[in-house]
Amino acid sequence: MIYRTPDDWRAAPRKRVLLFGMSGLGKTHVSNLLRASGSWFHYSIDYRIGTRYMGEHIADNFKREAMKVPLLRELLMTDSVHITSNITFNNLAPLSTYLGKPGDPAKGGLPFAEYMKRQKQHREAEIASLLDTGRFIERAHDLYGYDNFICDSGGSICEVVDPEDPADPVLTALSRSVLMIWIEGSGAHTEELIRRFDRAPKPMYYQPEFLHAAWEEYLSDNKLKEGDVDPDAFVRWTYARALAHRQPRYTAMARNWGVSVTAEAVAKVATAAEFIDLIARALEVQA
Repeated sequence: MIYRTPDDWRAAPRKRVLLFGMSGLGKTHVSNLLRASGSWFHYSIDYRIGTRYMGEHIADNFKREAMKVPLLRELLMTDSVHITSNITFNNLAPLSTYLGKPGDPAKGGLPFAEYMKRQKQHREAEIASLLDTGRFIERAHDLYGYDNFICDSGGSICEVVDPEDPADPVLTALSRSVLMIWIEGSGAHTEELIRRFDRAPKPMYYQPEFLHAAWEEYLSDNKLKEGDVDPDAFVRWTYARALAHRQPRYTAMARNWGVSVTAEAVAKVATAAEFIDLIARALEVQA
């Protein structure tokens, strides 16, 4: 780790961290808070994915739908309109909409093969965005004068790395640039995340092996064909399994590559100074 003791951390003139963990536990909240303090650069992995690496896929999908409408088709064919997504740090809907859900096309579902193609695109984009972290640290410092840097990673980071491999290329690169910090949720947090997801199921990235197994099990258990699957029902069914699948991977990332803090402690952070104190305590526990 680039900071091994609380003293190392507190004395560092340039503080550089990456937050990871389940979506909904405070990564973006803390990142926004630190950015608002004026002395931290906020690098969002999901924003980078949706703009730099998948922006063209997303825009082309919009255009594909627009081409089905005669008026919009005519305007597109004459370059009379411009269609693009409006992704922000706090609104990633264009990215999740593009990822989609598999199942009945009448309910907005995608053919499973197309769904898996988009999942693969996301995996490649997420790895590339994570590997861009070091370059953005230097860019933030050299171009904008930021000494401090926070990387807000997506919940699926644990799906694109092998935390038990000491030579994992992504984790090796990240550990040279940032202190990796797991925001660890409790059982109550998990239950609340599941309830929240049930109310508004959204597309996510999953490891292909996990997803293929889940898809086959769901079809078999419910005696369904691909086109009969309710897309929302499938992703709801998959979500709790995905959280259980990710938990040991997050744990291994914190054990082998970083430190951990609780979601309860993160929720109490109101200033950059309090965040610095929180990480100092985590390093003390780790030591």
